[in-house]
Amino acid sequence: MRYGMVLDLTRCIGCDACTVACKQVHGTGPGVFWSRVLKSEFGAYPTSKLSFQPILCNHCEDPSCAKVCPVRATFINDDGIVMIDENQCIGCRYCMAACPYDARTFIDTTKKAYFVDKDQTAFESIKYAEHTEGTVQKCTFCAERIENPDMLPACVQTCPASARLFGDLDDPNSDPSLALSTSTHTQLRPEAGTKPKVYYI
Repeated sequence: MRYGMVLDLTRCIGCDACTVACKQVHGTGPGVFWSRVLKSEFGAYPTSKLSFQPILCNHCEDPSCAKVCPVRATFINDDGIVMIDENQCIGCRYCMAACPYDARTFIDTTKKAYFVDKDQTAFESIKYAEHTEGTVQKCTFCAERIENPDMLPACVQTCPASARLFGDLDDPNSDPSLALSTSTHTQLRPEAGTKPKVYYI
């Protein structure tokens, strides 16, 4: 099994529902985004248009982040998802330097400061405390959610435009496999040789 995702840029409306859903489910702090949408404008007024490009960890088949980790905290699980063992991570940030997609965040003292903010909500108090200071974190394809076969990654489930397709790339009948077989698609920075499992239509 190799979990992967297809992002249909012809359907994305740039609403950031994916970004909000990710932050809500994982309780990431201010300024920390495991999923985000890049927005750019092209053309000239009055016919200018906006384009949107969702960005997340690419869960590469040959991840450069795992290659440089001196303690093997970054690994690929049985589902093909690139994970980080926070108990192993020493916060050296070699993986952040090696990642071609800028998809990782280091939880440093500055980011940790919001954990003890007196004005935070009860939800924030609980969720922020789950993030370990001095470690690197990133998108996990909601590995804890998809253990339930009836659930999808939060970003996929919340997308109002159905611009995200998630499933097993080894299954020719899965949603992402069918989309890839019938559409022209690309990957981010294929020249990096990491073989991303996130595709764009």
